[in-house]
Amino acid sequence: MTTAVNASAAIHKYKKKSQWKTIWLRLKKNRLAMFGLLLFILMMTAVVTADMYYDYEEDALSQNLSARFKDPSLAHPLGTDQYGRDVMARVVYGGRISLFVGLATICVSLTAGSIIGAAAAYYGGKVDEVLMRFMDIFLAIPNTLMAITLVAALGSSLVNLILAMGISQIPRMSRIVRSSVLSIVGQEYVEAARACGTSDARIIFRHILPNAMGPILVQVTQTVARSVITISSLSFIGLGVSEPTPEWGSMLSEARSQLRYHPHLAIAPGVAIVMAVMSLTLLGDGLRDALDPRLKN
Repeated sequence: MTTAVNASAAIHKYKKKSQWKTIWLRLKKNRLAMFGLLLFILMMTAVVTADMYYDYEEDALSQNLSARFKDPSLAHPLGTDQYGRDVMARVVYGGRISLFVGLATICVSLTAGSIIGAAAAYYGGKVDEVLMRFMDIFLAIPNTLMAITLVAALGSSLVNLILAMGISQIPRMSRIVRSSVLSIVGQEYVEAARACGTSDARIIFRHILPNAMGPILVQVTQTVARSVITISSLSFIGLGVSEPTPEWGSMLSEARSQLRYHPHLAIAPGVAIVMAVMSLTLLGDGLRDALDPRLKN
């Protein structure tokens, strides 16, 4: 019996590997999706390697009033702000916070959402009913409003911001995971693992969730994009990252008073937000089409 189960698992693993290869080939044919992937990789590379070409304290934080409101030049590609700080440096370092918070948020929501959604789909019955009704209560509250409430209650710090935004995304993620697991939980290899006495936790995390990652990956890209918008919105209204720490939303908020005479101060962080969200949205749409070619038309 054990040999048969191992053989079945090996065949399924080979088929899954072939399936992911096919998905990648479909994704490569989607020019917009590949453009989004390339753009996101370039942005991540720029923010990760920022210390190689900018000094955080000197260029992004230190004030130099004698250099305020300088026009774009070779020394300052995007000019300087009202405090003489390099706008390009602040946009790059601001991307560290915006993108880091977005990726950290998905880690929180994906971990909790996977546990809740997989447990609800795997056990079914009363467990499913209780967990999903509990998630429905939070789904009735808009994500941004929930994040604002949690940040106001916990305090305005980076850790609290990540927790607040992660918690606000858990209901949506748990729903996606539940629907993906429901389509797999009745497969033969899952039944064979149960017959061999494999623990429920091992079946869920070793056999079910890895094979249900397709729709979840699409949701991951959309969640990171929403998180970038949410963190920028919270910082814009003063509940996110506060000055002088650079962050795209807080930079937009600061630039409001200078919008008439120095619009580049708002254009730079605004374009950065648009590029980040657009790249993730294009990648998510491409993954959706690659995972289910029927949706392309």
